Order: sequence, then structure tokens, then C-alpha cells
Amino acid sequence: MHGLGNDYVYVNCYEESIEAPALVAKAVSDRHFGIGADGLILIQPSEKADCRMVMYNADGSRGAMCGNGIRCVAKYVYESGRVQSPRMNIETDSGIRRLFCRTRNGKINLVDVEMGIPVVEKREVLEAGGRSFSFTPVNMGNPHAVLFYTDVESLDLMDLGPLLERHERFPDRTNVEFAQVLDAQNIRLRVWERGTGETMACGTGACAACAAAISMGLVKRKVVMHLTGGRLDITWANPGGPMVMTGPAAEVFRGEISLKDFLKN
Repeated sequence: MHGLGNDYVYVNCYEESIEAPALVAKAVSDRHFGIGADGLILIQPSEKADCRMVMYNADGSRGAMCGNGIRCVAKYVYESGRVQSPRMNIETDSGIRRLFCRTRNGKINLVDVEMGIPVVEKREVLEAGGRSFSFTPVNMGNPHAVLFYTDVESLDLMDLGPLLERHERFPDRTNVEFAQVLDAQNIRLRVWERGTGETMACGTGACAACAAAISMGLVKRKVVMHLTGGRLDITWANPGGPMVMTGPAAEVFRGEISLKDFLKN
């Protein structure tokens, strides 16, 4: 499944079990020798919520939260009948998130996700590769560094992404957002995801960039984020309340794989 092209392999862990999920994530995410994905997401039972989402990045590292991924988890558990209500709670490593699913003909069309309250820190400047970078640290349950440019299309993220993701300022590495404010209600965004690389979209990254822009007075409190894979609508009505993200979720295909044989390759 994918949210705006941010694709993951999802496993129904109500019926399946996976040993060594970090190794499995690396194997299935490989786009040449595996299935191909930005990572692996396990859909598990929860004692605290309607279900639990556990995610791994393409390099096998564990992530705390995925905005695009959680919409797809909601789609799966609702359309499979495991959760009957379009309103649901999903447990993640960064806490429980509340969601509302908008349906059409029994299928989920869009999902609203309460993404939590952004923690926006003061802007900083760091030196990397002989250059200076001004960025805003934002925590969305996972770490982000937001940078603003007048033209993000011209940036070489293969150069900038690893340089910033692995900078000593971020001992656990960070997601990096490259934002271009188009006007008071629109932002163009490219994202370098920690452990994966440039992705078509990133829900927590979109929220982080929006929070940084709002805090700097660059945009209003309802913003359209234009990512490479499409559009996310972000609303932060109250600075003391949760940010809400609205976006689609899509299933691409279902299949089976023998992990025992697969991991030998």
C-alpha cells in the first residue's frame, strides 16, 4: 500500500508472525532483489487501541511514526472488517493516534489523522560539507530538520540528504525537509527520510515543515502541502492542540513470500 507514493510492505500480524523484522525490512524493501518499498509495516493487535502499527525503514532501522503509513493501516483494518467504526485509535511507538476515515462505497477515500502537537525549537545553523545550513528542529514523535529554499526543485538531495541526516548534531539521525513557501496557504516540499532516502511523500515531514512555517509566520494555519507524490492537507488550528493531516491511502497488490528462502539470498 502507499500514501502518495510513500510505499510500504504491510503484514497482517493478526495471522502472520515475523522473526527478525529489521532483516525482513531490508530484504523486502530492496527494489531490485525484493518486493520494493520504503520500508516494512506490521499491523498488530493492541491492548490499548484498535490496532498497533510497527514500522521499519528500508535500511532496517525502526521508526516511531509514519503519517502515510498509518492511513494505510487504517484502510486495511477498516476494509478487512477488523475495525467496524470509521473512527479509530492506532497505537504507534510515538503514542496513540486518533483517526477518522472518510468512506465512499464502503472503501476508504481519505483519512484524517491527529498527528500530535508539534514541538518546534529555535532555528539553528550547522556546518556540513564546507557549507552553512539554517534549519528549524521539529519533533513530531520523530525528529525533523526543516530547511527553507526559494527553489527546491533545483536541489540535489542525494548530496544534501545524507550530509544532514547523519550530521553529528543528530546522534540518532534525522528526517530532513526541504520546503518552498509558495504563498500563505501552499508549500512545495521534498523530503529525505531517515533510513530510506528521498521519498515521494512523508506525513510527519509535511506536518513538521508546516509547523515550522507557521511558527515563522510564513503561512496560515491551514496549508496544502505539495509533495512529489501528491497533496496533503495540514491544519493546526490551535498551537496547543494536535495537528491534523488529511490524505489518501491506496492498496497496490497482495501477495505471499517465503521469508525463509528469501532471506538466504
